[in-house]
Amino acid sequence: MEVIPAIDLLGGRCVRLYQGDYDKVETFDDNPVVVARKWTDQGATRLHVVDLDGAKAGHPVNGQAIEAIVRSVSIPVQVGGGLRDRQSVADLLAMGVQQVILGTIAVRQPELVAHLCQEFPQQIIVGIDARNGKVATEGWVETSTILATDLAQQVAQLGVDKIIYTDIHRDGTMQGPNLEALRELATAVTIPIIASGGVSSVTDLLSLLGLEPLGVTGAIVGRALYTGEILMKEALRAVGNGRWQDIPPDLGSSAFA
Repeated sequence: MEVIPAIDLLGGRCVRLYQGDYDKVETFDDNPVVVARKWTDQGATRLHVVDLDGAKAGHPVNGQAIEAIVRSVSIPVQVGGGLRDRQSVADLLAMGVQQVILGTIAVRQPELVAHLCQEFPQQIIVGIDARNGKVATEGWVETSTILATDLAQQVAQLGVDKIIYTDIHRDGTMQGPNLEALRELATAVTIPIIASGGVSSVTDLLSLLGLEPLGVTGAIVGRALYTGEILMKEALRAVGNGRWQDIPPDLGSSAFA
């Protein structure tokens, strides 16, 4: 299982929101490149970058910061937030982003998602962000009537590479992942699921590891890494990721500075 650090961009800075609320924001660093390099040096095998401004605006906003991150690290970067047309997707992939995450258009324009999966095979992820089991769109501002499991089954037929499932009520709360919802989603589809939202301890990662046989192959971790509640080296060791053995002790045991 991959432990994937989250880098959420708002105004070019690295921040965390509480339950997706733009009015409840905490800034952790003004330079996301420094953050990206930190997680890479500590053994991350992938980075999860979200353009929060873009998610709200409906089009990418933090392109300059994203490009700087991609150029600064040697590991794959997946990016979401405001990707609602082909050109935005193509631009990010041309920039060196390995995979893009589509959210709102999976609900609004599934035919476009299908076309993008054909044009960019294995590079399209769908992010399913749920509030009380129903899919949220437009940067989590709106909640649809579509059940997360129904959308998962629909997009799985379109050729997406994987699904990122976020429980909005758990995001940024450090209350642990919604294991029941993840189990339900993983058993509904055969493509990989990445868990997001609420991971607050190595114990939470171990609980997610128990879902790996069902197809939960990764966990996105945000606030807990930034506050030091989870140390990267310990997380990688817990889930069996081999890179922890190559990390110098001083890099694997420090909280975010």
